Amino acid sequence: MSKVHEIMKPYRARIDALDDQIVDLMIERLKIIREVAAVKVENGIPAVIEERIAEVIDHAGDRVESVLSGEQGEDDADRIREIYALMVVICCDLEEEILESRASH
Repeated sequence: MSKVHEIMKPYRARIDALDDQIVDLMIERLKIIREVAAVKVENGIPAVIEERIAEVIDHAGDRVESVLSGEQGEDDADRIREIYALMVVICCDLEEEILESRASH
């Protein structure tokens, strides 16, 4: 085993453990997105609600800023907002697929 691998091993293990938790939470989020899409179909609600998208992204960034202070908090909040913006787009795409699929049946 290389020296680099040995040095990085404990950090990689911690990151892998966190990634497992994140994936589990993302699976749960996607399950809820599917439930939401069904409710939207039943009630004629559009898949994309811009106001809610902004709310979700802002909430994630605000949460980071409430935990981390100063420049690091601001920088990390911006990073998390970017991640959430991408995640929300992907989830909205899923909702639209479900709405289109159910509308054509």
